[in-house]
Amino acid sequence: MTASSAESVPTASSLPPESVRHLRAFLDYIQVECGLAANTRKAYGVDLRHFLSVLCDQSVRSLSEVSPRHIEAFVRSSRSSGLSPATVARRLAAVRMFCRFLVLERVLPRDVSSGIDSPKTWHRLPTVLSDRTVRAILAAPADGVDAHALRDRAILAMLYATGMRASEVAALKPADINGHLGVVRVLGKGGKERIVPVAPRAVERVEHYVAEARQGGAGDAVFLSRTGKALRREDIYHIVRKYVRRAAVKAGVSPHTLRHCFATQLLSRGADLRSVQEMLGHADIATTQVYTHVDASRLKAIHKKFHPRG
Repeated sequence: MTASSAESVPTASSLPPESVRHLRAFLDYIQVECGLAANTRKAYGVDLRHFLSVLCDQSVRSLSEVSPRHIEAFVRSSRSSGLSPATVARRLAAVRMFCRFLVLERVLPRDVSSGIDSPKTWHRLPTVLSDRTVRAILAAPADGVDAHALRDRAILAMLYATGMRASEVAALKPADINGHLGVVRVLGKGGKERIVPVAPRAVERVEHYVAEARQGGAGDAVFLSRTGKALRREDIYHIVRKYVRRAAVKAGVSPHTLRHCFATQLLSRGADLRSVQEMLGHADIATTQVYTHVDASRLKAIHKKFHPRG
């Protein structure tokens, strides 16, 4: 559990009705008008309820009274709560979007958040596993031991073969997989659609699961639970963690780790950065560029280990 999730989240009933009304309008705005994902809406909602709670503590009676010092106080409060710089930066990003919305709504005369500096964040390189470790995880579901071995092998294969997010795998539908063309249609963040090539082996595992083990359910998702319901993102996470433990992998591995491995493998074998960006569904190529640093680090480690003057 992260520091942010360990905090008690203020409820709507504990906040001024006017503030709650503007918050709900903002959350609808970023999802409907801006096309941000439901998970982003949820995270911003939590961040902004904390912000509104801090405003209450400072006796701010109306959002029209918000000033830079109130936002600075919120940033200080977040830091003193032991939150990571990245979480504080995300909270500030939510407040900035909210302030710009309040300007649009003519609640604030100007954007009072524009002069607030973001905390410096340490950009950690993503965890990347060796080929041998990935193979051990992919092979971990065992027939006769795991009730959903066919399903889980297919899920692991799709995560690694396509670089999809856990939420994207959970939302996958049979019509999204074209085994003949070797591609998958992915509905990513903000409802943006992309086409990703997929290895025949991964398609075979999905087809085997659908033919032999998938039971008809209420939903039309590919991957279903024991009760026939579509799996959630959290379910995919727990499935991956189960087989990471089975494979005796000590590193903190999640579905996103397999996404990191997918990207790094492509770049290390000569794929261009723009193509990898498109396959991952990154809006900004700067997000994809972190994998060039990962691969450079790997090459340096190899050089140091094997070069006589390393």
